Amino acid sequence: MATTKDVTRSPSGRISYRGETFSGFNKQKRTPGKNKKFAVLAKKGDQIKIVRYGDPNMSIKKDQPARKKSFRARHNCDAVQKKKDVFTAGYWSCKNW
Repeated sequence: MATTKDVTRSPSGRISYRGETFSGFNKQKRTPGKNKKFAVLAKKGDQIKIVRYGDPNMSIKKDQPARKKSFRARHNCDAVQKKKDVFTAGYWSCKNW
């Protein structure tokens, strides 16, 4: 697992890690031309990890209440003990919805 020592910060405040730039730790960004729709540089303590999630070919329609309710039920987003680890795609996907 990588640590915060493996990143470089530009003078503008952006973070560079493995050739990708992020606006900050735990901040989502879209990934054009990649295999996933979103990416985030997740940080827990001093450990970091790039988490990619989301199907780039599907549209997100979270403004429709029925679809939002269905997604959150299907992925068990509201469970008390689940979806707590920031290093998982499920955590970020549920956070988006």
